[in-house]
Amino acid sequence: MGNNFAKRIYAQISAIGGYVPENKRTNQDLEKITDTSDEWIVKRTGIKERRILEDGLATSDMAVRAIQNLVDTYQKKLCDIDALIVATSTPDMLMPATANIICEKLGIDNVWAFDMNAACSGFLYALDMGASLVESNRYKNVLVIGADKISAYVDINDRSTNILFGDGAGVVWLEPTKEEGILDALLQSNGSGKDFLNIEAGGSLYPASADLPIDEKHYIKQDGRIVFKNAIQAMSETCLNVLKQNDFSIEQVDWLIPHQANKRIIDAVGNEIGIEEGKTLVNIEHYGNTIAATIPLCMWENVSKFKKGDLLMLTAFGAGFSWGASLLRWSI
Repeated sequence: MGNNFAKRIYAQISAIGGYVPENKRTNQDLEKITDTSDEWIVKRTGIKERRILEDGLATSDMAVRAIQNLVDTYQKKLCDIDALIVATSTPDMLMPATANIICEKLGIDNVWAFDMNAACSGFLYALDMGASLVESNRYKNVLVIGADKISAYVDINDRSTNILFGDGAGVVWLEPTKEEGILDALLQSNGSGKDFLNIEAGGSLYPASADLPIDEKHYIKQDGRIVFKNAIQAMSETCLNVLKQNDFSIEQVDWLIPHQANKRIIDAVGNEIGIEEGKTLVNIEHYGNTIAATIPLCMWENVSKFKKGDLLMLTAFGAGFSWGASLLRWSI
């Protein structure tokens, strides 16, 4: 068994990049639109501002800029990419895949490129898929992107959602290593949450039609109380379970990077799993909930804090419901 373990190929993160639009939507902006206040929003969510992508640009444009940031920072070559996975709930179009569009904008071809949709858990799902491709020894350089222009689906007059969501993109480059890299993931889902957090229209059930007015089905909607309760329970349980199945204690985790949905959820999960204060990374104050982009953006922003060999635990919860937790050794 020891010999087999020594031969295992791991996927490691060898580079990371991110992008957020320049345009900000502050709490003061929202005070002018709906019956809300900066104090109330910060108390309920921890958010002060979010970034909003300009009209005429799409999810792929943010992903391309995040990839360019990665390439410039780490001197990577686009021609080396052999697989590209995009976690998004807000594709440029229903078809083709946003991953295809990104390849065209980057000028790369002969790449296995596809989208994954697991809502706010999407990056964790895509990261595990990307790691599996590397571990199979069939792919050497895999890009995993989390990107969403969720502002396109926010009703600006709905204060239950307009305070939460912003746009952004984050990306990691995976390649093989014989050292420890991405160690394990525990990813789960069910369909019982589909009525509590969704965008109903635009698919085959409620297709786009010139006869249909833009109504609430076209916007993101959520039952905040139910999502709040389920998110804390699911993220806490999967964090503890993935640690247990890998014989780690919470004390061995150097950094917890949770999905940035709500500061109160993040704090509650930290308390539930008993992680030491100061080890949980948070950037929700400036970006809000960027759906699949939250975790890679938070890693990208805090990369200077990580040391090679640090144990990182990532966790997320999203529509569906979908949720999970991942463990990895930082490799950069």
